[in-house]
Amino acid sequence: MAFIDSTVVNVALPALQASFRATVVDVQWVVEAYGLFLGALILAGGSLGDLFGRRAMFLLGVTIFAMASAGCGLASNIHQLIIVRSIQGAGAALVVPGSLAIISTSFDEKSRGRAIGIWSGFTSITSAVGPVLGGWLVEHASWRWVFFINLPPAVAVIIISCLHVPESRNSASGHLDWLGALLATLGLGGLVYGFIESVNLSWASPLVLGSVVGGSLCLILFLFVEAAVTSPMVPLALFEYPSFSGCNLLTLLLYAATGIFFFLFPLNLIQVQGYSATAAGGAMLPLILLLFLLSGWSGGLVAGYGPRLPLIVGPLVAASGFALFAVPSVGGSYWLKFFPAVLVLGVGMAITVAPLTTVVMNSVTQDRIGAASGINNAVARVAGVLAVAILGIVMVNAFGYRLNRGLTRLSLPPRVLAAVQSDKIKLAGLPIPAGLTPATRAAVKNAIAEAFVFGFRIVMWGCVGLSVASAAVAWFMVRKT
Repeated sequence: MAFIDSTVVNVALPALQASFRATVVDVQWVVEAYGLFLGALILAGGSLGDLFGRRAMFLLGVTIFAMASAGCGLASNIHQLIIVRSIQGAGAALVVPGSLAIISTSFDEKSRGRAIGIWSGFTSITSAVGPVLGGWLVEHASWRWVFFINLPPAVAVIIISCLHVPESRNSASGHLDWLGALLATLGLGGLVYGFIESVNLSWASPLVLGSVVGGSLCLILFLFVEAAVTSPMVPLALFEYPSFSGCNLLTLLLYAATGIFFFLFPLNLIQVQGYSATAAGGAMLPLILLLFLLSGWSGGLVAGYGPRLPLIVGPLVAASGFALFAVPSVGGSYWLKFFPAVLVLGVGMAITVAPLTTVVMNSVTQDRIGAASGINNAVARVAGVLAVAILGIVMVNAFGYRLNRGLTRLSLPPRVLAAVQSDKIKLAGLPIPAGLTPATRAAVKNAIAEAFVFGFRIVMWGCVGLSVASAAVAWFMVRKT
């Protein structure tokens, strides 16, 4: 449920935008609300399971997630959808760490690795199925079924868990770091709100400036709180290990690149390239399948080549993939334009992901493995949230700049020009004014498509830079042995 939802919604974004006549800021919030609460609360979710029972918190998370999924499917406007997506993210913050904790406590050391491997395999499979299934539902039913589809699995999970999953808790665990969880949520929320709404309100807005400054202060205060409390959500002592710090910085940079890519690529395919929702979901399938099929091979790279080399080579290969995505324009064959880029990016991520997890686990002492894994997972989630907020600004500004240039050459009536320019925040989903001749309408549509591709290319080159920077981090901060 949680992993399908992290990939399936992106394919539904164009349909959501059309259904609610939403701006790109609105659809950003549909993605960000979920990722924000999941990223900020995932560590607190693991602690709640330790304190109050892992099965109990897991079942609570599944129930919240299912009820929020139903609320998403029934939403009558974009603002209702954003609010319920926030609740869905909070439910996922209980489900994701709870599932791994239950597996870890239910199997002995000999069988635990295989059990976690099966868990990882199923998350890869569901992540791969998500875009295709979501695209099919959007095309043949409604975007609402992207959320309703969570309900039958939720019922099955609750029944199976009540019958077969034993309860467990950590009697030695300390108190829950409520203040840390609150400050992390407020800090990230303030930053994300300020960055996203700056497109609507401008940086001169007191609300935007206040959100960014307030969010930054909350995150600074979060660090002081984590250093002072007895049971911190984020044990800062872990960052004394150079390889652990390096891996988390690498994760922040690389997953920021993939986060904005998975947000913009479906919009490009559906709104600009003319793909159906199902075809757009299928276009991303090779990348996720490569991650799944190569995970066993890449998991052994650390043993064969040491921890640093795969973490340098993988991001550099991924950078080449992002560079290939910056080449295509409008039209042409998927197999010639996008498939090579999908393959290269998939190989790069496959080389990186499993060794990254291994190095994170190996960089700390045995008693800190759980905390290290949770922090790295949270960093990956937060990276995507921040990337969509920050690079989304780049995309909107680049789109608006190129669109203005393209429309100026068309000599449009002032009324039509003003109408199109006022809707630029909708990106390629902006409606073309009525009353135009077929030739003029086609020219405006072409200008919109070219403007989107222009912005998409700039963001992809930004992703290249983030990937190369992550390779540099591995070079300087991850130890050779």
